[in-house]
Amino acid sequence: MFWNMLLVVIAYLVGSIPFSYIFPALKGVDVRKVGSGNVGGTNAIRAAGPAIGGLSMLTDASKALIMVLVAYIFGMGEFWVYLVGIAAVVGHDYPVYLKFHGGKGVACTVGFVFSVNPLMGLEFVFIWMLITANTQYVSLASMVSMTVLVIESFLYKKWLLGGALLVLTLLSIYRHRANIKRLINGKENRMDIISSIKELFGGKKR
Repeated sequence: MFWNMLLVVIAYLVGSIPFSYIFPALKGVDVRKVGSGNVGGTNAIRAAGPAIGGLSMLTDASKALIMVLVAYIFGMGEFWVYLVGIAAVVGHDYPVYLKFHGGKGVACTVGFVFSVNPLMGLEFVFIWMLITANTQYVSLASMVSMTVLVIESFLYKKWLLGGALLVLTLLSIYRHRANIKRLINGKENRMDIISSIKELFGGKKR
């Protein structure tokens, strides 16, 4: 029990590493003062470009993925494995190193999903890309994608996984509350993800 709890605490501390703040900062950009002010991959793309933003997303995702894999290596049970993943996402959302001013947990949650069920991870990416490409609302795509995985988990009677994803989805929805208000009022920020991908691979931004 002690070692399990210790790994949960370590997962929170690892999750708190603010890659979406660190990488843009290397370029002289403070994401907390640009765009939405969110310390996450989407705002890092807006603030510092798709290369740094993409790197931020990948490393944010890796925090939960790595910690969950460590939990598996140590032979922790399903409940504790999921708790470690949740702790990493909470650390990302409320990082101790930035006075608890973090991101919205989407990339970190995706890392968690890939670590416990890679097929569901691919499903998330597909749904997210589809919605983002058609609406340009990253926030909407993120919340819908997470909700779909929760429903799917419960439909297939994966109760513990569904419970873990429900906690992470509700946390993300809470973190997206300002975005939800803007969506309702038609004032939500858009992102042309296709142009960002093209720019990342050397194409011209539209």
